[in-house]
This record gives sequence, C-alpha cells and structure tokens, in this order.
Amino acid sequence: MPLRRTCTRLFCLVLGLTAVTCQPRFSRNDAGEDGAAKKSILETIDAASASAAQFLVKAQSSDGAWRSATYGIMRDGPSLTPLVLSSLFFLPQTREKFQDAFQKGTEYLIALVGSDGSVNGTGGGFPYPVYTAAGASWALALGAPSERHRQAQMAWLAYVKERQLTEALGWEASDPEYGGWGYAIGLPRKTELGSSKNGLAAANLSSTVFALGALRAADTPAADPSYQKILTFVKRCQNYTEDPDEVDHDFDDGGFFFAPNDLIKNKAGLAGKDRLGRRRFSSYGSMTADGVRALRHGGLAADHPRVMAARQWLEQNFAVHTNPGNFSSDREVFRDAYYYYYVWSVSHAFMHLGLREIVTSKGRLLWPAALAAELIARQQANGSWINRYTDAKEDDPLVATPFAAAALAICRRMLVGG
Repeated sequence: MPLRRTCTRLFCLVLGLTAVTCQPRFSRNDAGEDGAAKKSILETIDAASASAAQFLVKAQSSDGAWRSATYGIMRDGPSLTPLVLSSLFFLPQTREKFQDAFQKGTEYLIALVGSDGSVNGTGGGFPYPVYTAAGASWALALGAPSERHRQAQMAWLAYVKERQLTEALGWEASDPEYGGWGYAIGLPRKTELGSSKNGLAAANLSSTVFALGALRAADTPAADPSYQKILTFVKRCQNYTEDPDEVDHDFDDGGFFFAPNDLIKNKAGLAGKDRLGRRRFSSYGSMTADGVRALRHGGLAADHPRVMAARQWLEQNFAVHTNPGNFSSDREVFRDAYYYYYVWSVSHAFMHLGLREIVTSKGRLLWPAALAAELIARQQANGSWINRYTDAKEDDPLVATPFAAAALAICRRMLVGG
C-alpha cells in the first residue's frame, strides 16, 4: 500500500473525527479499537523515525561531523552537526542503537574548543555563528554529559553570549535590535558597523530563539539580566500593543514576524500601516512558533497576555501542510521554503505550552496525530525529508531531515502523554 494512503488511513483511524466536535477518539481512552489505532500510528512513527536515524547516521563523516553534499557553505562540519545530534538524541527508540554516532558527534564539537576555553572556527569563523554555537551548546548538554562535555558546553555558550546585541557591543535599549542576536560572523559591534541597520548584525527572532535555548540548556538562572534584554527584543517582533490607546485590531493579532524594520527578511511581507501610521509586518507560522518559545523561555508565564495572544494565533492558524500566515502575493514563494523549520518550531511551542489538543478555526484537533501523518507521508524512501524550495536550504536533506525527525519525535511524545 502506498505510504501516503497508509498514513491517511492511520490519520483517520486515530483521529476518528466527527463532523460536530472534531474530537479525537483515542484521547479519551486506549481501549479496544481506539487503543489499536493509537498503537498503529505509534508503530508507524517509530518505523519512520528509525528510517530517519539510519539516513542521518549513514551521512556522518568519519570525524564525527555532518557535512552538506548540496551547499558548499555547509560542508565545514560545525554548521550541521549540532542540529543532527539534537535530532538523533530525541529519537528514543533509536538512541541506544546509534549511541556511537552520537558520541562521535559530540567529540567533534568538543575538539573545536581550545585548551584556553576559546571556540575555534574553521577558516575565519562559522557561516552561521549563533545557530552553530547555540546548537553545539545544547547538544553537549544532552544525555549524561561528563565534565569535559560541561566545560565545552560552557565555552560554546560564552561564544553565544558575547554576540548578544547589548551595551557591551555599543547597542542601546532604543535600538530596535537591542537584546537579540543576528547573523554577524564577527562580534556585532555597533560602532564598527556604523549603523544599527547592518544586514548581518541586525537581530532576528530565529537566532534569538536558538540563543535562548542555549541559555536554558545551561540552566542559566532566571535572574540573569540577559533575559530581560532578550524580551525587549522579542516583544518588538510581536504584533501586539500593550497600550490600549494604540491598539489597532487590524494588525495586532498576537502573531510574530522575523525582525523589526526589515522588509526583506520578514518573509510574509508588509501588512500595511496602522492607524498611527506605523509600518506593520504580517504574522506567520514559523515566527509565531518561535515567538511563543521565546516568550516562555524568556520568563513569561503561559497565561501572560502576550503568550495567550500568540498561542491563539498559532492554534487558529495551525496547518500541517503549509507554513500559515497572510503572505503577500510576491512572498508566497517563501511560505513553504521554511516548512520543516515551521513544523519543528510549532511542535516545540505546543509542547512547551502543554497542548495535546488545540482549538483551530475548524474545531478541536489532536495536532500531533495530524502532523505525524503529514510528515510520514512526506518522508522519502531513504528515510530523509527534502523541500523543493531552496530559500531556507531545506532542499538539503541534512537540513530538512533533522527538523522533520525532531518534530516527529515530539508528536510521539505528545501522543503518549510524555
């Protein structure tokens, strides 16, 4: 039976949706037919996860790193290795089998830290410094890390922290980018750049979420001043106005966008000007998922108005087949270029919110079953995932597969109530 047909059948079995309530049946009990349906989809998820793990391990280089066969910029080793390691670790049904591959990968990351505690780039720095360093930091925290792992983790974390756009690098709280992280390869000093609008230095929500993950993985205390500075930036990426006199309901939908004042990098495009004449950007799925995670990791409670507004946007606009949002016609090509990043981030967002079921515009939905079925239907015969769009480099299976496999692992966890 074709894989897509099998997944569709499992999806219908597991959800057992009625036209009235859209209530998933096996969320109420695990007996009889419902229990069998649940077991069936879990077994299918496990098979897909095992296939993904086999693909990833087969692609590992002899030195423990992962390197792109699609993009030269990601053939360095550090760019892809942290993401793949994190994905492998969170595939519990394959973790023991591929423990050697995981250990080789972590040893590769440890070896990039010098005896003086400094991180050694490859030929002038990393192409994606924050993604690489933050990912390495949290990958080294996984499992039962040794003191060597812990020391290397903190070295990578220090590399991340020194790149935050704060007073230490000449940034001021009034700068739109203040408190976040960007793409600059060197230290993003404002005085050296001459402008806070430098393309690489400008902070963005995606890099900032990665940095936040590294801080949390290192058990950085809630009182650390970094968090308040981060929240200053994150709030500037949300279509949410706290002052009731300035609210414009045509734009303040609670969703998020990539960066303040950046028409090019905000993939959904310009939403228009609000009643106060301010330029506003459209909310979209991948960034709203990042926004929920950033608010929560930054210290806001799940019932904080900002979190609740973003959660409502994410639930109401949730889709398994596309990156949701009101993309302008000239930006539609970017919508699904970030599909696997979207499913990875939205899975994390719902997990952090403790949501097994969500209320969409069409009713209640057991989202992990729906998303798992879609991901399994998209999986290639060799266990990988690949995107036909190129903007986010998800046409490289070593980019798309870690995102998809990690999302699938979260779906499984939420289905079993973990």
